[in-house]
Amino acid sequence: MTVRTTRRVFLSAATMMAAALAATACGSPQDTASGGGDGAAPVKVGLVYSQSGALASYGKQYIEGFRAGLDFATRGTGKVGDRAIEVTEVDDAGDPAKAVSAAKDLIGKGTKIIAGSTSSGVALQVAPIAAQNKVLFISGPAATDAVTGANRYTFRSGRQSYQDVVTAKSFIGDPTGKKVVVFAQDGAFGDANEAAVKAVIGGAGATVSSVRAPASATEFTPFASQIRSAKPDLLFVAWAGTTAPAMWQTLDQQGVLSSTTVVTGLDIRASWPTFGAAGAKISFLSHWFDGAADTEAAKAAKAKVPGGTLDLFHPDGFAAAQMVVRAVEQGGDDVDKMIKGLEGWSFEGVKGTMTIRAEDHALLQPMFQAKLTGSGSAYTATAQKSLTGDETAPPVGQMKG
Repeated sequence: MTVRTTRRVFLSAATMMAAALAATACGSPQDTASGGGDGAAPVKVGLVYSQSGALASYGKQYIEGFRAGLDFATRGTGKVGDRAIEVTEVDDAGDPAKAVSAAKDLIGKGTKIIAGSTSSGVALQVAPIAAQNKVLFISGPAATDAVTGANRYTFRSGRQSYQDVVTAKSFIGDPTGKKVVVFAQDGAFGDANEAAVKAVIGGAGATVSSVRAPASATEFTPFASQIRSAKPDLLFVAWAGTTAPAMWQTLDQQGVLSSTTVVTGLDIRASWPTFGAAGAKISFLSHWFDGAADTEAAKAAKAKVPGGTLDLFHPDGFAAAQMVVRAVEQGGDDVDKMIKGLEGWSFEGVKGTMTIRAEDHALLQPMFQAKLTGSGSAYTATAQKSLTGDETAPPVGQMKG
């Protein structure tokens, strides 16, 4: 594991005075913070996420978003009141064992707030550690639904799988009596997506079936024929790996993309060329892409992230920083007060209005329908429709701990 610690401080008394005047004029929530704490001692925040490993590109976006969000939420000071936010970054490489070890080490050093978790497997292992040690845990890009309601100490700054599938459902309107086919690889990833579509879209009245392919498959014509014969109203594709370009090319050549509504998730920008010529024929459910919304937070994030272009997981890091600042404002060093300060809180994030549901800590947030135009590396994404946080809200779950 690699560890990096950064302390954000004022550069000068003049900067402090200017920030104080700006905060007074804007009515900063820091003015009414109720938490208190150890005088001017730094607030220790541990970020445990993927700096390396399979999800390193996701982790890179997360940390860039977090830094931009911390700047935004503290008005460039890196402080809550007189207290600097001291951030320690640890690489878990997507390994739950490394993440648990890192979290325990940070907690042992007095850290009361842990954030990160690029991987769902990591998040599900860190959440119990937070509850056992009574520290705040804000999961990041990890999409598993099981993070929601895991325990009262666990929150999330990203979306969950249910919100993805509800967004897919929005492409066919009322699902009652309609046929939906899930095309996915054999294995846990495919199983989870098929189960989610059956629960969400099937539960709303559609008939859901599946066409599954071995993860090792390289010839996709037989599967395309099965899909075409089923004549679905909606084809939901859940695919990962290096065979994606060949799969999409085959679906296009076999007429699947022109015969039905085909929906899949829009991943990070680097993945867009894998759609090839098929990209412009697919309907995408989207958590976020650059330009999906023109919020003040999005403008601030674009001004801070390297290159000035936002990608899929920048909003997750940005929201995490906003939640950290809110927790410290409301709770100081008291984790119970942090929790109460976050529960039910609505705030304007990169995507728009975000609300932390008090009952189970689901993060209600906008989701998007998107289309790609252009081709290959020159694809541009545009929003076709925005769904509100209420429209994509998962069912209220019972807090498990």
